[in-house]
Amino acid sequence: MTGRKKTPSRKKSAVVDWDAAHRRLADARAVMDKGWTPDPAEQKKILKARAKAIAQEPPAAEIAGERIEIVEFLLAHERYGIESSYVREIHPLKELTPLPCVPAFVLGIVNIRGRILPVIDIKKFFELPEKGLTDLNKVIVLRSREMEFGILADAVFGVRSVPRTEIQTSLPTLTGIREDYLTGVTKERVVILDAAKLLSDRKIIVQEEVQA
Repeated sequence: MTGRKKTPSRKKSAVVDWDAAHRRLADARAVMDKGWTPDPAEQKKILKARAKAIAQEPPAAEIAGERIEIVEFLLAHERYGIESSYVREIHPLKELTPLPCVPAFVLGIVNIRGRILPVIDIKKFFELPEKGLTDLNKVIVLRSREMEFGILADAVFGVRSVPRTEIQTSLPTLTGIREDYLTGVTKERVVILDAAKLLSDRKIIVQEEVQA
């Protein structure tokens, strides 16, 4: 006799209604507060719902704030980022006044609402390929308690949040002076600069007085 071949059954993936699970837990707590003790079957349901709810809690790393928010911008065809907590504001590059007797990476000064700020060309400082200034250039104003200056960006893409766990320490291609000012590199190859080091480095801070 030829037996009929059974078609293996396919289990449908269960869709968990987490809102309902949380409501069940809340109802159970309310009833228990009134002095009612659930039977063993009901206790099992409550414990199972509680376990699923706990499993959906965000990882401890995310609770601890293990993400950083960066301002992403363009430098010489490469994407860079800098932690937004150090960024005061972003402005179009206008009315730049060159300064004599300063390092080549200091483009000059700008007046932003009465504040006179030096503008640093990071491309020159990092020895990257240079581009001429255009209307797309932006000045990203960095600030700490002790220092404030602007850095030149070819373009600004916006603000994004990056998990710290996705940031690599560095890449073999990122060598030279850039390597000393990196927080790391994201999986999308966005180079994150160390704003605190930029704002405190004596090689960047211009303290020479311009003599007449």
